[in-house]
Amino acid sequence: MQIALRARNAGWPITFNHKTKNMLRKNIYKWHRTASLIISVPVLLWALSGFMHPIMTTIRPKLATQFLQPAVIDSSKIKMPLELALRENHIDSFVSFRIVHIEDNWFYQVQATRHSEPVYLATLNGKLLTAGNWLYAQYLAKQFLEARPKDSAQQTAETGGTMATHDCCDAATNCVVNSKSGAKITDASLISAYNNEYKKINSLLPVYRVSFNRPDGIRIYVDPLTDRFAFAMDNKRRAFDNVFTLLHTWGWLDFLGKGKLIAELLLVSLAFATTVMGVYIFFTTHSKKANGNRLAGARRWHRYTSVTVALFTLMFTFSGAYHALVKLGNDRVTTYVSTPAYHAKNIRFDLTQLAAGAKAAVLNVGIVTMNGADYWRLQVKTTTQPVRKDQLKDTASMPSTLYLSTQNNKILQQGEMIYAKWLAAQFSGQPVNAILSVTPITRYGAEYTFADKRLPVWKIQYGTHYNERFFVETATGCLAKQTNDIDLLEGYSFGFLHKHEFLGWAGKGWKDFSTMFWAMAQVLMVVVGLILYSRWRGRKKIAKR
Repeated sequence: MQIALRARNAGWPITFNHKTKNMLRKNIYKWHRTASLIISVPVLLWALSGFMHPIMTTIRPKLATQFLQPAVIDSSKIKMPLELALRENHIDSFVSFRIVHIEDNWFYQVQATRHSEPVYLATLNGKLLTAGNWLYAQYLAKQFLEARPKDSAQQTAETGGTMATHDCCDAATNCVVNSKSGAKITDASLISAYNNEYKKINSLLPVYRVSFNRPDGIRIYVDPLTDRFAFAMDNKRRAFDNVFTLLHTWGWLDFLGKGKLIAELLLVSLAFATTVMGVYIFFTTHSKKANGNRLAGARRWHRYTSVTVALFTLMFTFSGAYHALVKLGNDRVTTYVSTPAYHAKNIRFDLTQLAAGAKAAVLNVGIVTMNGADYWRLQVKTTTQPVRKDQLKDTASMPSTLYLSTQNNKILQQGEMIYAKWLAAQFSGQPVNAILSVTPITRYGAEYTFADKRLPVWKIQYGTHYNERFFVETATGCLAKQTNDIDLLEGYSFGFLHKHEFLGWAGKGWKDFSTMFWAMAQVLMVVVGLILYSRWRGRKKIAKR
């Protein structure tokens, strides 16, 4: 019996008889064996480090909280108007401001340009807080690590000072630098670029790294512009991270740039093809019965275990190859709205009037521009202020936010949604009326993941460019993420096939167990294959003698 196939673009038949088919099977077997040897070490590295990954996410450094509850601004401490404080410090213009506190000392946090470090001006007298951002970063890190520090009076008693001058800048500096409570801070430094410890996946820049004198060597990364916890690293996690970087993401090849991704793509694609060949061999050949032959028995066991593991091998390798291929493209970079500078002489800031107009206690205040008009953006206190402690587990909530005209303090109805649409229009270059939907996002999911870092955000949906959507953070005027249906396919592929998000409904424990079990199965499959190859080589050498 013969099977004939005619090539589409050739005028001659290609005929396969049993002899030709057997030869093809032998060649596939040879290719499978050779390719298996080539990819055995990379697969072992990936599988072993993949087994470790769920452990890494479980042994996160212990913190008191990853969120700070906003405090109501103490209006009695706002003595110096913002415009006057700016003038006395020779600041003619700024792009953003808000009000922050170090203990009970309140300051205007003012950013002169989008990429400059903010300055801190005392709300009591307009005095400049020396090294304000450096001090405030340490204050935040201490709160994340150990909860709220002791109050100013107790700090004063412990440091032996009387604070006779009652200077808020001196008090704030003393509170941070001479703190006696908790672990001592050994270093605080500005991080303006990603590095081996603070990687690109953390998304937020610039940040401060604050190191503490503790046996675990903990370092906490904070964003002083948003009071945001960014990342924490201790010695134990660092050890795991070093191994993962070495074995899984191959940081030792970073010097190749995009070449590293190409090398990974080629190897993981070869692993996928090798697995396909193995499945083909299983279904087109029959293994010999062991009958006491240990080698035959081992081969038979390898065949059946490998075909069982093959499904997950295909899942890991396909999603890994797809992930590397997408990363070869241009990365979308987080950008900000091109906010015009606000001139100090044009500012008329009165917190008491704003609170009266909002008819609520004010937690924070800033200024934004949209559609040619300026607005005070007020976050106000609600009766139910949700408490969050863990970025990964806890759901956020959309803050109660009001937009008041800087001209007459009139409230802009649905100001938050209008601003979100306006931001998306700036990023997309499309008119507001092209927007299909606006959705608040308060927790991470399959589309907007933990790697995107910012919550809460607004999802703005368009119908063009493969249903393009923009995730915007109104609190900072930031584009948190830009994606479309094509990008989403890769995200789902990596999430479901590589990280086993298909078990997300069962909880993190089952998802991690599945990932670890099938990663270890890859290890066992490769080890057994290498043992069989070693025995085969040994028998071949003996046969040649």
